[in-house]
Amino acid sequence: MSGNPPPTKKIKKTSSEVSTSKTSNFLNDIEAERKKTASSIMEFKFNKKRVRVLSEQKEVPEWAEGVIYWTFRDERIHDNWALLYAQKLAIKNKVSLHITFCRLTQFLNCSLRHYKHIFQGLEELETECKDLNIQFHFLIGCAADILPEFVKKHKLGAIVVDFMPVREHMSWAKQLADRIGSEVPVIQVDAHNIVPCWVASDKQEYGARTIRNKINNKLPEFLTEFPPVIKHPFNSKFKAQPTNWDEADKTLEVDRSVVSVPGLKAGFKAGMTELENFLKKRLPKYSTDRNNPVKDGLSKLSPWLHFGQISAQRCILEVSKLSKQYPESVAAYREEAIVRRELSDNFCFYNPKYDKIDGAPNWAQTTLNDHRKDKRMYVYTREELEGSRTHDDLWNSAQIQLVKEGKMHGFLRMYWAKKILEWTDTPERALADAIYLNDKYSMDGRDPSGFVGCMWSICGIHDQGWRERDIFGKIRYMNYAGCKRKFDINAFIVRYGGMVHKYTKK
Repeated sequence: MSGNPPPTKKIKKTSSEVSTSKTSNFLNDIEAERKKTASSIMEFKFNKKRVRVLSEQKEVPEWAEGVIYWTFRDERIHDNWALLYAQKLAIKNKVSLHITFCRLTQFLNCSLRHYKHIFQGLEELETECKDLNIQFHFLIGCAADILPEFVKKHKLGAIVVDFMPVREHMSWAKQLADRIGSEVPVIQVDAHNIVPCWVASDKQEYGARTIRNKINNKLPEFLTEFPPVIKHPFNSKFKAQPTNWDEADKTLEVDRSVVSVPGLKAGFKAGMTELENFLKKRLPKYSTDRNNPVKDGLSKLSPWLHFGQISAQRCILEVSKLSKQYPESVAAYREEAIVRRELSDNFCFYNPKYDKIDGAPNWAQTTLNDHRKDKRMYVYTREELEGSRTHDDLWNSAQIQLVKEGKMHGFLRMYWAKKILEWTDTPERALADAIYLNDKYSMDGRDPSGFVGCMWSICGIHDQGWRERDIFGKIRYMNYAGCKRKFDINAFIVRYGGMVHKYTKK
């Protein structure tokens, strides 16, 4: 018998194993860059302009045994200025570090689709917390109601909150500061925008042209690499209860008919995989393909960006590395992901009527009112719109894409919203229906970008007056023929199967 071992057969890796390996290398390279930047947040010069103290108390009290970060909009460990600031406070005061997610029974038109995505991402986050000696607490209730008692009970000496400029979250953060801010500091960190919203501008901007230079001029200061979140050096005197994710959704008061999008995986790793795919496959043609609904030209990152499972700043850092290879595509992506996205936050932060006709500029309110009683050839109910039952097969196909895939191509979302204005009896109803459908089905609904998208289409936000016509007045108009000239609408209709429905006059 030969002493040599039998030849081994080479086992070919599956595509999923190869993908995981590649992503692992991508993540490892990014982690190496973080460590190269600083060994921890304590060795990094944190820009305090990212921070607003909301409370009367400014300093962590001496009796503190921990610091807690309430994550709402930025549900991630890595590349998160809010969590990094919380770790900085905790290490400086030699206390434990905690993260909480306060689960509401409902939030706006958030459906089961969205909560499943949130829970899947948080399950990954909870696992990472264990490795980093950070206590993750899944709490049920509104943060403004439940955190004050939780903080007192466990002697947590500071609350760090992230930033989302919708009225509900802003109200909860204020209530939290009012209720416990005399005892511990409540500190808000804008971890979502590259240039903090309150730094980019101190007022509502008219449009992209007025905010672009304000943001771009500040990028050298704020568009930096991140330091790493390290294994926390101070233990907690109390341990978090492991979350039962199977039980997490049972008391949700949401629409359970809107199920998860097939094949869409949540969490930081999945989001970073999609970022890597974008860099390699779609970025080269992004500048030419992104506005064509039948081409695979978008970044596809919005689900992870909306829930804060990946950082927009990280996306920009990685995309910008390819600026010499694809200058036009990189410039186009930076315009969308920095200027346009942060313009949306600016609008919602400085305009409390960001989702109402009253929040539109005066010229738009006037023109919509002047044409309020114009004759509508078609008038559809919300139920007919939701069910894709209109006379327009392109519009129906776009609505089907929204319902099935949790997204709608950006060009068609403009057409979709403008047709809702044309086919409903009042501008108020049109805006409410557009926001309702977007919030209920889109993975990036209930977001400043979504509100501004609807307001731009229906109310002329960040736009100008155009040639006057029936119903629209001076609001920019879009029609079926224009879409035909833009792209192959038949290919899109065949893909989603939007049928023409006979209209019954009401």
